Amino acid sequence: MGIGVSIFLIAVGAVLAFGVTADTEGVDIGTVGIVLMAIGAVGLLFTALVLGAREPVRRRRVVEDPYEPVAPATRRRVVEERRYDY
Repeated sequence: MGIGVSIFLIAVGAVLAFGVTADTEGVDIGTVGIVLMAIGAVGLLFTALVLGAREPVRRRRVVEDPYEPVAPATRRRVVEERRYDY
């Protein structure tokens, strides 16, 4: 469960617990809202612990050694040279 889902569950639970005044038979909407808020809070805590325990992302940076000798240029022989005068 990610941070977004956890916050969504907390928000929906708060709306159900504190904003809905409808009465239903067999299900207490306020209790459902409190349960959703609890699940969202546990998911948020778990996600924060898992993401916090990770090592920081390290990016490899390739740097060419400026003192490394460069291979000598190879000689090319010109076989045919054409000159176009327009």
